[in-house]
Parts: sequence; structure tokens; C-alpha cells
Amino acid sequence: MYLESMWRLLGGVLIGWGLGSNDSANIFGTGVAANVLKYRTAIVLTAGFVIAGALAEGHKSMHTVGDMSNISPDTAFIATLSAGLCVSVFSYLSLPVSTSQAIIGAVLGIGLVSGIPDLTRLYKVLLCWLFTPFGGMVFSALVYPLLGRIFERFLTNIQWRNIFIKLALLFAGCYGAYSLGANNVANVTGVFVGAGYLTLFQASLIGSLSIAFGVLTYSKKVMDTVGRRIVELDGFSAFVASFSAAITVHFFTQIGVPVSSSQAVVGAVSGVGLIKGARTVSKKTLTEIAEGWISTPLFSGVLSYLMMRIYIAFFRVAG
Repeated sequence: MYLESMWRLLGGVLIGWGLGSNDSANIFGTGVAANVLKYRTAIVLTAGFVIAGALAEGHKSMHTVGDMSNISPDTAFIATLSAGLCVSVFSYLSLPVSTSQAIIGAVLGIGLVSGIPDLTRLYKVLLCWLFTPFGGMVFSALVYPLLGRIFERFLTNIQWRNIFIKLALLFAGCYGAYSLGANNVANVTGVFVGAGYLTLFQASLIGSLSIAFGVLTYSKKVMDTVGRRIVELDGFSAFVASFSAAITVHFFTQIGVPVSSSQAVVGAVSGVGLIKGARTVSKKTLTEIAEGWISTPLFSGVLSYLMMRIYIAFFRVAG
């Protein structure tokens, strides 16, 4: 890789920063909102375990993104820039957003211009997207009553309960950050692997550092949306939601498909809310988030399509 051509990675760095600033709320947001964990502790742990997960298992989903369309280093820059701008806008609006949908939408938008997208891979991705929030909901519905009985039976002392909840939230958050890095680093730099511009290790390292940078600099805004506005959570419920979302995301990593940690955690939080009583779930907030999920791939796809058209027209004129 030549130093003068590294500007192409700026799009990936942007989407990584946006992913970190947005999706870190999915990791420790419930614990911070429940006043069990401090925000500073949460972001430092998230950044560290995101890097660990990306380096250990980030390669598993890289080719799903990179091979979906005919991508060159220049078009990889356009795809990541479009997706990064989309994620940044949603982060500014304090809405959880799917970086998976943003980058896939951008890649498909470019594919409509530069070549026919590989729709066989798209079907697999769409099915995984569909099952992600339901997976989070199902896991939380299973975990909550199971661990709840153990919690009530063996932890009768209030002080021991508080210690257990804090340790459980730390574990769930660290596991969630690891799963986020392993699964979502492909959204940041997977297109550069598909373009032959980065190796798997380089993509995992650069992508995870970009995500960690977003976590450490601009992640506080979305935490209120995830932790408080969907359903009010106590410490135990926050642990169940975080742990269930982490299991869901890690499961799809083994399949090799990057999915939305936002969808996983919203599904998990909603599952907890439904167990505690459907009236505790904020339907207005869920509707707002669902609108964001639908508009994300459309917004990034249209943006990348227009940018690709401008790119082609510019080089025709220049030529």
C-alpha cells in the first residue's frame, strides 16, 4: 500500500468512527442508564474488547461485504464515505442505526452503476437482518426467567445482589464489545478486502481502531435512547438485555454475516420489556428506530449511487 493512496481509507475511518459512536450504546448503554456502571468505564472497556474481537474473529464476515459487488479501491472509498455520512447523521439525531445496512446499501448503490450486485449474497444477508431483532428477543425471553430464578433463590442479600449485577453487566458488556468487533469490523473495511486493497489483518486492525476512536470520542448521545427511552430497566434486566444481544451478534458472526447490534439490543430490550409487561415498552421509540432501519440502506444507497455517477462523469470530462 502506497502512502499517497491511503486517503481512500478515510471513508472507512469515518464509518468506523460513526459505528463506534453509535453502537457503543448497544454494549453498555443499558448498564449506564441503570446507573450501575460509569460512562468512562464503559467506553474504555468497549474500545479494548472491540479491538480484541476484530483481531480474533473479524475475518469471518469480511468477504460477505466485499464480494457483493464489483469494487475497486476508489469505489470502496465512495461506499464507505456514503455509509459513514449516513451513520454520522443518525448518530447526530441520537438514533440507533445499522451500519450493516448502511454499508450494504452503499455497496448495492454502487453496484447499480458499476456492475450488477451479487443478489445471491443479499438474500442471505436480508434473512439474517430479519432474524436479528427476533434473535435478541428470543434469547432475552429465555435468559430472563432462567437466570431470574437463580438470582432470586441464591442471592437474597442486597449487597451481594448489587455486586453480582455489576459484575454481570461488566461481563455482558465486554462480551458484547468483543462480538461487536468480531462482527461489525467487516462493515468498516470489508470493501477494501474485496477490492484487494487491504489484507484481512490490516482491515481488522484499521477497522477496529476506527471503531474504538468513535467509542472514546462521541458515544454518549445515543446511550439515552437505548438505555431509557425504549423501556425502563433495572440492573438485572439490563444485564439480560446486553448478554442476549451479545449472543445474537456473535451467533451471526459464525455464519459470516455482519448484522446490526442496534437491532439485536433493541430486540433484547423489547423482549425484557414484554416479559415485564407490554405496557412498559415505548412503541413511539420503537417506531422511530424502525423508521431509521428502513431509511438507512435507502439513504446510503441513493447517496453512493449519486456519488458514483458524479465520479464517473468527472473522469469522463477529465479524460
